[in-house]
Amino acid sequence: MKVTLTEFVSLDGVSQGPGSPDEDTTGGFTRGGWLTPHADARFVEAAAHWLSLADGLLVGRRTYEEFAAAWPHITDPDDPFTERMNGLPKYVVSSTLTETPWQPATVLRLDEVADLKRKPGRELQIHGSARLGHALLDAGLVDAVRLVVAPTVVGAGRRLFEHPGRAVGMRLVGHEATPTGMLLLEYETTGDAPVATYTGASELPPTSG
Repeated sequence: MKVTLTEFVSLDGVSQGPGSPDEDTTGGFTRGGWLTPHADARFVEAAAHWLSLADGLLVGRRTYEEFAAAWPHITDPDDPFTERMNGLPKYVVSSTLTETPWQPATVLRLDEVADLKRKPGRELQIHGSARLGHALLDAGLVDAVRLVVAPTVVGAGRRLFEHPGRAVGMRLVGHEATPTGMLLLEYETTGDAPVATYTGASELPPTSG
């Protein structure tokens, strides 16, 4: 299966608490809810399409517990995510989780993700769980990264990819701006990030088009 990391980020790279002010207040964070004002119909359509590609959710313990407390109680019949989120297999990477009330769920170790990835299927999707996503990216197990970038500077909070790790190259394979100004970006990982020294404009690769 392909491992895909989907994250909501602000222009300054914050990924904490996008959905509501009380979604994630760890560390005294008080600026949650920064994505929701920009969530338009095109964003919902794209996010629902991405979720339709999943054959499983890959999450950390904290994200699993947050999702388990919320998704089973969303009863809006028109919500395009509820049935998929509740029905998909959940693979929880944790060494401390002992109860999995949000089923179907399997607890596994980080070093077991590679074996899971080798099983047949489409996508194992990481939603939230930025630390898990970073660890798997560092281990070379992430195949694609999807970012929803909100047009706002939060100014505080946990940032995506703030932990030390290896430099990873990306290739842009899809991009779109929604009517409210959110950017939908899709990248494929390409291995180690290339580096070079600038020696003049004549040495730069030509632009396309």
